[in-house]
Amino acid sequence: MQKQNETQLEELNKLIRYWIITMTTTAGSGHPSSSMSGVELMSTLFFKGFLRYDPKKPESINNDRIIFSKGHAAPLYYAMWAAAGEIEAEELGTLRQFWSRLEGHPTLHFPFTDVATGSLGQGLSVGLGMALAADKLDKVGTYTWVFLGDSEMAEGQIWEAMELAAYYKCHNLKAIVDVNRLGQRGQTMLGHDLEVYKSRAESFGWSAYIVDGHNIQEIEAAYKEAIENTDKPTIIFAKTFKGRGVSFIEDKDNWHGRALDEQELQKALKEIGPVNEKLRASIAQPIIYKKGDEEVTQDTVSKEQQESGKSATPVVYEEKDTISSREAYGNGLTEAMQQNSRIVILDAEVSNSTKSATAKKVFPERFFEMYIAEQNMASVAVGLALRGYVPYVSSFAAFLSRAHDQIRMAQFSNTQMICVGTHPGVSIGADGSSQMALEDLAFFRAILGSVVLYPSDATSTHALTVASASLPSIVYIRATRESTPVLYASDEEFPIGGSKILCTSIDDRVTIVAAGITVHEALLAYKILKEEDIVVRVIDAYSIKPIDARSIRAAAADTHNLIVVEDHYPEGGLG
Repeated sequence: MQKQNETQLEELNKLIRYWIITMTTTAGSGHPSSSMSGVELMSTLFFKGFLRYDPKKPESINNDRIIFSKGHAAPLYYAMWAAAGEIEAEELGTLRQFWSRLEGHPTLHFPFTDVATGSLGQGLSVGLGMALAADKLDKVGTYTWVFLGDSEMAEGQIWEAMELAAYYKCHNLKAIVDVNRLGQRGQTMLGHDLEVYKSRAESFGWSAYIVDGHNIQEIEAAYKEAIENTDKPTIIFAKTFKGRGVSFIEDKDNWHGRALDEQELQKALKEIGPVNEKLRASIAQPIIYKKGDEEVTQDTVSKEQQESGKSATPVVYEEKDTISSREAYGNGLTEAMQQNSRIVILDAEVSNSTKSATAKKVFPERFFEMYIAEQNMASVAVGLALRGYVPYVSSFAAFLSRAHDQIRMAQFSNTQMICVGTHPGVSIGADGSSQMALEDLAFFRAILGSVVLYPSDATSTHALTVASASLPSIVYIRATRESTPVLYASDEEFPIGGSKILCTSIDDRVTIVAAGITVHEALLAYKILKEEDIVVRVIDAYSIKPIDARSIRAAAADTHNLIVVEDHYPEGGLG
């Protein structure tokens, strides 16, 4: 790097620090000290040609991705885009305002944000999903850069992501850890012991480097090494200081999440010195990947994947046959993947039980084994979804609860994701209470805009599995372990938000509302009651959310009594 270029970058870093402290003081809150520690790391990445990105085409398949897993460093993130000339500096003054797109932690309201962050420990997993999409599916040579804080290295999910990234040899995944020593209430677990960080990362199969995080030349050299590494993922541990550039907060306790007041701001600005507020820099344009003479786009990739797709024998379920919902899920998933080349499968080492292995046999290149690490699995799915894929995520229903926060965060990235929980409820019997998902419906119902489905037989499960691929939201399908009779003909339709009335007459004295396996119990009760001249109506409420309120209200008006049959805790279930 020429001296002049380094000098320009140092001047730009002064401006970025100026923006960080002024915008947070204007907001009256934020994380200036956590942002200031990463200035050199990010400015070198953005403006020395390492990040390749066309801001005019944020969704381009040819762009590198940049994820601020350390989401509270949002002031640094926004300042980078102002320095790139992509937002006006005046907009920085709207940080954290109710109506502003510059939220306290980045969301997709800001157009250059790849994923909503703020719950620490998830960004590396999301980055892994994006890296897998680029390398294994899109087959382009883009990089995914993930900016992490040292405090979040205590999160177990980080290490779930690291072991899986090494397993898949995700050489295009590049992590940068801002080791500024101080967490929210004092020193982190390892402080500035970067050698321990490095040895741990290497033991997980990563290439690891240590740099002075405020030395542009060292940072640049490490980034070059990262790009030249083509056989494993790379992580850079940067020794930095919180509040760098302002002496009275630098490396000091009790400055986390605290903005400077006006008097402190003036003192800090005097120390930073004069800045050139008109100074701007440019981000390197992406490499345009081609196959022959044709530019690679998401459409061309989809076309190629569709043309290389395989076919499987259609499955027809005969009424009165006995088959489990989970088996029908595997069959329905296979059909959905034939129809849609963007569908991918993630499973937590139970594909032989969830039956996603049925689809894996036909489409092995679109199956990703996540092993027993459900939190990482959910966030990897988010990364894949944000690169245009439709992930089906399956595990035992009880264990999807481990990924509650990861799925909660997915809603803020407008993620399309189908979660399939098998072996739910007390109906699994002898496996014991630890295996019985009795809160899963409540969890998924609480997700903004979610769709929750609990089909009762193979026909409905198959149909709803296929239909879920077209729903632009988080979907949960609850699939029964036990084999149950087929209730519906193969041409039956199951609209989202609908239900099925299985037994009805003008003499019905009560309506039984059931879903999933409890539908079969309700039908058994119907037969017993009928022998006693008690006539009841039975509704299969396969769509839990949205619920078929019209049919249920009509049944209540007709029969004056409702009974809900539940294989779930009362709170948040079908009732």
